Formats: sequence, structure tokens, C-alpha cells
Amino acid sequence: MQLCAAYRIPHSQYLGADTGGRWTALDRAKALAWQAYERAVCEGCGTRAAEWNPDLGGDRFAYVPEPVRCVGCELIEMEREQVPSGAEGRGVKIGLKPRKD
Repeated sequence: MQLCAAYRIPHSQYLGADTGGRWTALDRAKALAWQAYERAVCEGCGTRAAEWNPDLGGDRFAYVPEPVRCVGCELIEMEREQVPSGAEGRGVKIGLKPRKD
């Protein structure tokens, strides 16, 4: 469904059905279910509340935190420290681009 959402195609078309690009009732139901599933994801940690809730089949200790260092994020944070505060730094965004050989 993630691929279907990215290409904005019905799931039946992805599976090879010749629907002429028309969305069936099942396609629409799948798209709405996928949307609800995606919206339930925490933007901070990537889990869903149900995964933690025993009443919904989850477990309060379903995950264990694991420190992970992203060198790209580290570089962005280091560069962010160089951005001036106040009016001069407003709107400054820092991204990464490939180093040219």
C-alpha cells in the first residue's frame, strides 16, 4: 500500500488488474485503512499506541531503547550551532548534499 500511495494508483492496478485506473470499493477501503494505519504512527519514535497497550494486544515493554548515532544528523546539528540567532538566522535550514569528487 505504501507504493500505491506513492504512485497514487489503486491496489488492484498494482496487483495487475486492468481497471483502467478506476478505484474499486475494495481499493478505496484499503486506501482508507492504510491512511488510518499511517496516521497512528508516532512521528517521534515510529511506534503505534496499540503496540504499547495490553488492552489492545500490545505490551508496555514491547520495545527496548537502543542508542543509534546517525552521522548525517550529527553533522547537521554541528552546522546548526553555527547559525546565528535572531533575525539573521531566521528561516535557515540545513540539509546534506553529496560531496563532489
